[in-house]
Amino acid sequence: MTTPPRLRHKIAAVTSLALSTALLAAGCSSGGDDDQQASMNELTVMTKLFGTAPDPNGEMQQAVEKLIGKKLKITWVPNAEYGDKANVTLASDNVPDMMVVNEKSPSFVKAAEAGAFWDLTGKLDKYPNLKPASEQTAKNSMVNGKTYGIYRVRPALRSGIVIRKDWLAKLGLKEPQTVGDLYAIAKAFTEQDPDGNGKKDTYGLIIPKWPGNYASSSPFDVIETWFGAPNGWGERDGKLVPGFDTPEFLEANRWLRKWVTEGLVNRDFATLDTANWNDPFVQGKGGMIIDVNVRATQLLDMFKEKNPKDFDKVTLVGNLKRDDGQKFSYPFTGYNDVVAISKQRIRTEEQLDDVLKTLDKLQSKEGSILLTNGIEGRNFKVEGEYAVPINQDDPKVKTIQNDVDKAFIQLGTRASVGLGAYKLKPNDEPSRKMRELFDVLMNEDLKTAVHNPALGVIAPTAVAKGQTLDTIVPDARIKYLSGAITEDQLKAQIKRWHDSGGTQIAQEVNDLVAKAGG
Repeated sequence: MTTPPRLRHKIAAVTSLALSTALLAAGCSSGGDDDQQASMNELTVMTKLFGTAPDPNGEMQQAVEKLIGKKLKITWVPNAEYGDKANVTLASDNVPDMMVVNEKSPSFVKAAEAGAFWDLTGKLDKYPNLKPASEQTAKNSMVNGKTYGIYRVRPALRSGIVIRKDWLAKLGLKEPQTVGDLYAIAKAFTEQDPDGNGKKDTYGLIIPKWPGNYASSSPFDVIETWFGAPNGWGERDGKLVPGFDTPEFLEANRWLRKWVTEGLVNRDFATLDTANWNDPFVQGKGGMIIDVNVRATQLLDMFKEKNPKDFDKVTLVGNLKRDDGQKFSYPFTGYNDVVAISKQRIRTEEQLDDVLKTLDKLQSKEGSILLTNGIEGRNFKVEGEYAVPINQDDPKVKTIQNDVDKAFIQLGTRASVGLGAYKLKPNDEPSRKMRELFDVLMNEDLKTAVHNPALGVIAPTAVAKGQTLDTIVPDARIKYLSGAITEDQLKAQIKRWHDSGGTQIAQEVNDLVAKAGG
């Protein structure tokens, strides 16, 4: 298969970066001490954004810089665009000092294995706030036995379905237990006027344009797992196969295509930005979202902001049984991306130690409070173990809250699960009950979790050809669901994946997992 010119350019750029990095690490750069000193006084960072980008001179950034004793130059990238931006950045000669990355992406693995990023294997134990808290999660985040970044902690299982509780009540429906129940609810939400306005202007399920590839916790991946497909990779006839090589994958997508055909899903599911995912739910257009459980509390807060006297409109349901009664729940990896450290300016072990100490300080209790809760006395006060919002009517405080919730929390490797920070005190009964439900559903669904046995390995062919291969199945899946191609054409695209290097990837994955004792 001929490599497209654009891809050849990217690969050449990454290779060039790796060579430059190797020279820099060896001390062969033409840059002087001033350049090295600058890298220690100011850190460049790239991470995800889920709302409005913070002002670099704003209160939150000033507070973070004061804590760590360094200036930060942060590139905030909208979540929906992050994968593409990361690939472009990795193929450039301007890689930031610290970068949130999908450590399994071919572009990153290629750069890391070529020496463009620090191998942190065995280096994190002396930093108390960076040392892995979970051996399993640490293994999951490795690349063939090496640690190229500090993983960002997430709950082990947080998949669920957020549903318009008021719509269920209006139509006399119960919460779903099976995939069949879910279809019936979606049908009713679309055809039985759940908002009571006399118009046929609602639909069942809201799906956004997914920024990740196959097996990246999308609603499609979750549904496929409910039907019994592997979570990424799974064993069939004694061998590991990709989930899309199974009949359950096809069955799940046949089912979901029926939803799209019948108008039970938003028409713009292939283009809706994830930053706007909540809007149709709150606006009364769509009635369900399949995503992480915390989206339920986000939506409750949005309803409360609209009408504090009537906002209990959200319920949360865990993973669903197949119609034959079997249950396969979709777990997470225990983390979401890693923070990797570039060698472009961080060239020596001493500089690396300085950066890791800075990160360790940022992930300390004080840092976690700042990244998770904000600035004490400005946007929250402490009551026991809780952070209680204050001054929320002040526009400047609203800006702080936005900067925390939509941006700075992404800099934390522990902040998103509140480790070291104050709990958010639910100031109303619906929010309190919802948060209590998280652990109940997680503990129940972990009993039937379908884990990916190939998480810690990366096939060499996937690194070499991944930028071409990774999009084949997800793109074909979207085209199939939207009706642009037939099931036979979807199967042909899966065959194309195999013929273009996928068969070799499957063999390498099996060999690597066997070698690792998996």
